[in-house]
This record gives sequence, structure tokens and C-alpha cells, in this order.
Amino acid sequence: MPSNNPLPPKEKALFNRIVKCYEHKQYRNGFKFAKQILSNPKYAEHGETLAMKGLTMNCLGKKDEAYELVKRGLTNDISSHVCWHVYGLLQRSDKKYDEAIKCYRNALKWDPENLHILRDLSMLQIHMRDMEGHRQTKYTLLQLKPAQRAPWIGYAISNHLLKDYDAAFRVLEEFRKTQQSEDAQYEYSELLLYQNLILRQANRYQQALDHLRDNEDRILDKCALDEIKGELCLQLNDLKSAEEVYVGLIERNPENVKYYEKLEAIFMPNTTEERLEIYDLVHERFPRADAPRFLPLRFITGELFETRLNAYMRRQLTRGIPPLLITLKELYGDASKVECISKMAESFVENLRSSNKFDPSDESEEEATTFLWALSFYGQHLDAIGRHDHALAVIDEAIAHTPTLIELHLARAKTLKHLGDMEEAAKAIDEAQSLDTADRFVNCKCVRYMIRNGQLKEAAQIASKFTRENVTVDDYALEMQCMWYELEIALSHWRSGRLGETLKKCHEVDRHFHEITQDQLEFHQYCIRKTTLNAYTRLLALEDELRAHDFYFQAARIAIEVYIQLHDEPYQDGDNDQNNQDTSLTSAELKKLRNKQRKADRKKAAAEKKRQEQDRLNKRKQQPPKNQKAEDVNDLKKEDEFQAEKLVSCSDPIEQAQRFLLPLELHRYESFETHHFAYRVAERRGKFLLMLRALQRCRKFVDEATLPDLHLCKVRFAHKVRHTTELSPLISDIIKRHKVEVFGEFEDGEDIAVSLNNEFIKQYPNSLAHQYAASKAMYYMDESRQKDAFSLLLDFSSESEHIDLKLCQRIHDSLRAKRDYGVVQSAVMKEFVSKCSAIFPVANVFGFHRAAITPDHESVNEDGEDGNCGGGGGDLYQSNIKQTDQQLPNGASHQQEQATN
Repeated sequence: MPSNNPLPPKEKALFNRIVKCYEHKQYRNGFKFAKQILSNPKYAEHGETLAMKGLTMNCLGKKDEAYELVKRGLTNDISSHVCWHVYGLLQRSDKKYDEAIKCYRNALKWDPENLHILRDLSMLQIHMRDMEGHRQTKYTLLQLKPAQRAPWIGYAISNHLLKDYDAAFRVLEEFRKTQQSEDAQYEYSELLLYQNLILRQANRYQQALDHLRDNEDRILDKCALDEIKGELCLQLNDLKSAEEVYVGLIERNPENVKYYEKLEAIFMPNTTEERLEIYDLVHERFPRADAPRFLPLRFITGELFETRLNAYMRRQLTRGIPPLLITLKELYGDASKVECISKMAESFVENLRSSNKFDPSDESEEEATTFLWALSFYGQHLDAIGRHDHALAVIDEAIAHTPTLIELHLARAKTLKHLGDMEEAAKAIDEAQSLDTADRFVNCKCVRYMIRNGQLKEAAQIASKFTRENVTVDDYALEMQCMWYELEIALSHWRSGRLGETLKKCHEVDRHFHEITQDQLEFHQYCIRKTTLNAYTRLLALEDELRAHDFYFQAARIAIEVYIQLHDEPYQDGDNDQNNQDTSLTSAELKKLRNKQRKADRKKAAAEKKRQEQDRLNKRKQQPPKNQKAEDVNDLKKEDEFQAEKLVSCSDPIEQAQRFLLPLELHRYESFETHHFAYRVAERRGKFLLMLRALQRCRKFVDEATLPDLHLCKVRFAHKVRHTTELSPLISDIIKRHKVEVFGEFEDGEDIAVSLNNEFIKQYPNSLAHQYAASKAMYYMDESRQKDAFSLLLDFSSESEHIDLKLCQRIHDSLRAKRDYGVVQSAVMKEFVSKCSAIFPVANVFGFHRAAITPDHESVNEDGEDGNCGGGGGDLYQSNIKQTDQQLPNGASHQQEQATN
């Protein structure tokens, strides 16, 4: 529809040049042409020109002026589809996608067949998962442009995502009849595989198999073709054809474990001997393959297992395979197999040491390196079964044999970490990375260990070997979305009591996931254009479950813990200073020292601001000049978005915790920890029904390890209900209905909380984890019973059940933070540390130090240069954050410890 105020030919030509300049990202030229039109008094208020001028100004970083101009243009010509479209583009640039969709719909009222607006609208609809609206828009595009490929494919995908498989298949079948070009063989192959995927998801297996056979010559990905064909034959119970397919696949790749599982499903062996025969036949055909040698170890037992394991381990040790333990680790769930591995590894080491043979009866001797690899495996095995001291002695012997083998230093560092000696572990892994400074995997491991030891400066120096010049490690990690590094830094800050910096890192990880979600916007058109349809549908499924990833879970749990702590103990300026000062100082000395620290804080903040400015200048020098201003604005926004002082001083910490919790409830529903956090947040919000719901969900997913946490929540809930007088009758009635389900059978009028705790103490008298939960519950119900709670807590020894280093560190942090038991007397703390140090004699947290290593956060506090915010440590002393190849910079990998942390 033409504008209400059309331009004459000269100005119209200038307006078209504005549009072209915008499309070619020549924003300054477009701005000049718009200014030229608006300088004419007749067209000074021309709506479409004002809108385009605002759009170019938005691209130049002047957002406020851009909105003002676009709104002015829309006011002057509200019936112009251009003005509405531009307003939608402006909203989209601010990621206000719902508002942008409204603008596009208004634009289509005035020009319903505008292809540009329809494409933009469909892209936002699929991005916001408005599937029905997306299908309608794609159908309109197909009606307008039936000769183009993209509308057909887009309409088919929209039907597929709505699970209208018949319609999706028919659309693709009609479109396929028009595709005869031989220049697009790959695109046609992908189209056929996508069409077959639709048939399989519709459970039309026979039609899918016929479709594959009819188009076999046109599908270029032969491996995918055979895998799909084999799966379909299994679904249709055509075992003979399935056997032929999977035998061919094993010929292609005899190390693929899934192919062997399919062969077992085909032959359906009834006995272990029949099952073993499958692998023996493959082994005869492929004698160099490892999979048919190892996989039978999963199900065979007794002497047969011992014989096969002996042969397998001999072969791997002779070849010098460092990750042998990782391969065998899935067998460690069977105690008898672990015992067999222990005896065999020990005998190999002793025999190789004495006679250089695996067994004295062997005819030939082994090479010298075989003994080295046997020592390496035996040491790692001992560490895996908890015999850390013996493991350390074996690994030290191996290092004495060959000091330059990196894997040995990595194994030594891991063993020391399990012993609790992070200082020596950091030294050991630093030695490993010094042997090969070009190995990114070892570099990342070294960085992680140093961070956990509190050596943040040294960790940054090691990490800087693989970052760009003139860019700090933190900025590089932020830019590259290196989340394992940011999470480790967050944990280090939390352990040091710097809550503001902890929250900053957690919010940065959360922003990474938000950015990954937003990045998919660029792929909606691209994937259809390139016909990568199978990958595209997998991308959409991944994005829908993105926050189920472990990295988000780790960031969320840290943030929730910190926000709960801030709710219980609101932050006040100077909290960090008070937590880190010597309590023997007088108030005047403390005041003087705090003033000195604040002065140092201001100095440090100024230096940091200057460094950031310099980094921004360096970045500008490396960029073309045309978009520098917009880049500067974005950089400043990102810097100001998360400030430690603002985050730790928030007025609604429990609402912030709820924001992190919601994605966990959606995507990590089957995790006990999710519902445990839900209870703790609901308790602080005073929401009794939400507390009850969280308890019921906790009961679904509780196990032996999480039972103490559930018990504490039940006691707190029962105590809170009993002593709350403001409950409405409706809520009280609902709680009474579920009382037996949650608490069990109790008499009317009985104090359920006290009875629950007493029964729990009697039921688990020799478990430190359960005593810890019961003692916290005892103090929560009656603070006057602090001595009884401490007596219960300290009633443990090395013979107690469920005692490990992480639990003791968690209890130590709890006592030190003075949250679960109030003010803890020094005698109680000394007794606890004394008992723990007797069980874990080399754990640094309980006072053991081989050498004087002062972590960064300790030296900073002593010098009064800590400008961070917050106070008090956290319970997650060492988080189990998994590290995979994708988490290392530039895809670095290493054979050793790929699957373990």
C-alpha cells in the first residue's frame, strides 16, 4: 500500500538509496541521504524517511535518538508498512521479540504480501516457538512464491514441528518432483534424509524403509543410510536384513560399540557362551580391534573373566595405552571384578619388576616401557579404589623411573587432590605443564588446580599462554564463553567470601546461555537455504533443553546458595573486611584498617577502569572504523551490567534466587538438588504450599546420599508449620491431607519435628552425614541445645559411615561461617579439625602444609587490597564440574583423564 505522503521522483530515488545503504551496512551514507530529504521543508516530517533515519542511527549506536525518530515517523504516517517494519526491526535489535512480532503484524495489515516482512515475521515466530503462527506465515509465503525452494521447505518444517507428519511429507514429496538439478546433489541427499526422518517419527517404518531403498543411489551419506536402514529392519523384525547391514557397518568401523549392541539384539543370545561367540567371531575377522576384546568383560565372570582380562591388559600395557583405567572403569561397579583387577595389576608390577615378564612362565621378556605403563595403571587403579597413600607411592616410583612422562605427573596431581593436598597437587600439575607447554589440555588442568588452590594470579599467567595478546584472561574467557574457567573462578571467590565477584561470574555464565539462545536467530534462514534440515531440527531440540546443561546447573546452584546466604545475612558495606580481620584488634584499629582497605579498594577500582579503557582502545585499533561507536556502547553496557557491589547489595536476593531456580525446575526436574533448592527458596519466601510440593518431589528422587538433606527439610517444615499461627484454614487443611505421605504416622498433638529427628538419630547412629543433618535440625528447633548438637556432630571417627573429605570440608565451612550453629566456640572447632586431620592427615583445609604457599585471596586480605564484596564461604567446597574436549579452548584434548575429573 502506498504511503499517505508519497515522495517525488528525486526524493524517492534518495529514499531508495537509504534502503540500499542500510542493506549494505553503509549507515553513515544512509544517514546523509535521509538528512538530505528531511532538509526540504516540504518533507521535514516525512514518516518513512524519519523511520529510516532512526534505523541508521540505531546501527550507529544512538539508540535513544533512533527510537524518538522512528516513533515520530510512525506518528506522522501510521498507515505506512515501512514505518511499522522499521519499528519492528528496532525492537528486534533490542531483543524485544514479542513487540517486534506485533509491529510486523501491523505492517502486514497495510501490505499483506510484503515478502521481507513475512520472512522477518516467520523467523521471529520460530525463534519464539509460535509454531501455529509460523505455519500460517510460511503458508502465505508459499502461496506468494511457489517457484522458490525456501517456502516449500519452510512450510514442511513448520508442519513437522507441529507433528503433522503427513502434511510435512506430502509437501516435501510435491517439492521433490520439481528438483531435477544435478548440481545440488548434497542438498537433495539431505532433503531425502529429512523426509525419511519424518516418516520414522510418524512410526511408518515400512514406508521409511521403502523410501530409503528407492532413493539409495541419491543419498550420499552412506554411513547414515546404513544405520537408519539397520534400525528400520530391527523395528520391522527383519533380522536377516538387519544382520547384513550391521555386519557391513562393523566392517566399516569395528570399534563402534552401538553396532555390537545391535548385533546382540538381532541374535538374541540366551546364554553367556552364545553372547561371547558374537564377539569372538568379530575378533577373528578383526584381530586388531579393541572393542570385541573389551566388551565381553562387561558380562563374563569368574575364571573366564580373569583369563580375558589378563590378555586384554597385557596387550594394552605392551602397547602403552595411557587411558587404560578410563576404559576399565565401567567394570568397577562389580566388587569381584575390582578385586581381580587389583590382584592382576599388582602381580604384573611385581613380575615385571623382578623378571621383566608379566608371568615368570612367559618365554619372552617385555620392553622396559611396559613396566612403566604397568606402574602408571596400578597407581591410578589404587587411587580409583580409595587407596590414595599407596597410589602416591606407586606413582612416585614410576616418576623416578621416567620423570618426563606427563601422564604420571597428572596422575600424581589427581591423587594428591583426593588426599586433600591441593598445594602439592598444584605443584605436581605445574610440573606436568612445564614438560609440554604447548599442550592445551594440561594447561587447562593446571589452571584449574591452581584456582582451587587459591593461586589466581599464577593460574592467569598459565592460562595466558593460550590467549590473545593485549587481552586479559578473564576478558578472553568471557569472549570465548569458556564456562569451566568462570565457574572455577566463581567457586574460588565463594570460598574466599567474595560474594559479589561470585555472583558476577554466575551471571556471566547465565548470559552465555542467553547469548547461545539468541544466536540461533541467525540460523533459521541459513539452515533452510543450505538444506541442512536434520541438523536444524536437532539444533531446535538442543536450544529447547539448553539450560539442562551441567554448566548452567553449576552456575545456578552457586548463585542460589549465595542469594540464600544474602537473604539470611544481608550484605552491609564492610562485611568482607570484618570477616577477614583479626578479632584481636580493637575497634579503633579495625576502623583504621578498614579505612585503609577502602582507600586501596578505590585505587584498585581506578586501575581496573583504566585497564578496561586501554583494552577497549586496543580493540578499536583492530576493528574497522565504521562501527566503533556502536561497539564502544555495547562494551560499556556489558561492563556496567554486572557489578559486584550492585549484585551483592540487591534488595531482593530471594527473588534473584528464584530466577535461577525456574530453568532448573523446567529442565532438571529429575534432580533431587533442584527440588531441594526449591524448598529452601520457598521457605524463605514463606510459601507453605510450594514448600510442600518441593518436599513431595524430593521424596521421588531421594537416594542414600541425599537422604540427610531431605530429613533436614522435613524437620524444618514440620517445625515451621507447628509454630506458625497465621496459616489460613485452606493451607492447613491441605498440609494435613499430605501429613502421613510426607512425615509418616504420628499421633495428634505430637511434635513431629522432634520425633522425626530423634528417630533419625537412632536409625543412623554411625553416619557422619546423617549426624550432621540431625545436629543442624536440633539447633534449628532449639538454639539452647547447641552443646547437644555439637556433641552429636563430633561423635565420629575414621570408622564412621559416609565419611569423606568433601563432607568434612563442607562441615568445616559451615562451622566457620557461623550460619548453621551460630557462634562456634574455638574448642569445638579445634576438636573437629583435630579429628578430621587424623582421618585426612595431608588435607590442607585441616592445617597440613608441605611448604609455605600463600593463596592470592589470603595475601590480598592481609595487605588490605581486596576490593571485592561479600562475606562468608560456601558449602560447595569443590564442585564436580565435568571437563570435556568441548570445554577446552580451541578444542584441545589429551588422552589422559578425558572422562574423569
